[in-house]
Amino acid sequence: MGVPLQDLLKAKELKTEELAGKVLAVDAFNTLYMFLTTIRGPDGSPLMDSSGRITSHLQGVFSRFTNLLEKGIKFVFVFDGEPPELKKKERERRKSLKLEAQKLYEEAKQKEDVENMKKFAARTTFLTNEMINESRELLGAMGIPFVEAPSEGEAQAAYMVKRGDAYAVVSQDADSLLSGTPRLVRNLSITGRRKMPGSFGYKNVNPELINLRESLDGIGITQDQLIVLAILVGTDYNYGGVKGIGPKKALKLVKKHKHDFEAVFEEAKWKEHYDFEWKKIFELIKKMPVTDKYKISFGQIDEDKIKDLLVERHEFSEERVNNTLKKLEDAKKLQAQKGLSEYF
Repeated sequence: MGVPLQDLLKAKELKTEELAGKVLAVDAFNTLYMFLTTIRGPDGSPLMDSSGRITSHLQGVFSRFTNLLEKGIKFVFVFDGEPPELKKKERERRKSLKLEAQKLYEEAKQKEDVENMKKFAARTTFLTNEMINESRELLGAMGIPFVEAPSEGEAQAAYMVKRGDAYAVVSQDADSLLSGTPRLVRNLSITGRRKMPGSFGYKNVNPELINLRESLDGIGITQDQLIVLAILVGTDYNYGGVKGIGPKKALKLVKKHKHDFEAVFEEAKWKEHYDFEWKKIFELIKKMPVTDKYKISFGQIDEDKIKDLLVERHEFSEERVNNTLKKLEDAKKLQAQKGLSEYF
């Protein structure tokens, strides 16, 4: 879902070339969901093979990240582990919405209503264990390392950036900022344009960098105050936040009471909306489990494994796979020539 803080955060547009020589930690689940949602046919249906197995996630990882590797960027994917107990209610809510969207999609399909098919199809997205495992398999064959987080992937990715093992987190969501990532890159693997919600228009989408320290200084709050602000407007652990409080109102409350957080939540009437203490979310975000038992090792390309997965199992065009493999090999050679010393 992501914390709705974009209007408050200071973002700077950048070109992908500016990230050359950097290692970026990718929030894997967030990125795979994005591919499943955006890489679709004209009627909104995802890419599939002849057996009806969805392949949009594989297309996104293989093609779009090869294009980014050509820019001289390196990646490490970070996968979610066990979700926190507080998140299970939110997952059930999302599941219910997806099932309702599936019903509406089927109704639109029967009526051959292409516009509504496109509208509801993207809302039906499920990320299955098979998709996750195949994504890991493809990444390994591409020589891209991945890390298994103990719990939330964005928290682990933020930890890796804070340790200096990566330059920034790559995610569409702002959640990793709550975990203290110094830098967040958004819109990196989105191509060109994005449809504007509630309209038929499109807008240009460019990569952007959010610097946590600059953002906090810009709005005049601390890291702990940012977490409190996020809880007020809604997180994955309290969807929707406190009714009637948006980012700007939350910012005023936080600034008014400074670090007297009890006063913040008392004025916000937290107990009228939730049957648990706000401190549970605050402590969860502050103490999210992470691990330092990981190794970032950039491997070799295994063409046979890539072709077996994409061409043999999922019927990708062999010609297109070969063309992308050529790009991938050229990108790997370029990175090898520059050497690891340039990547930090």
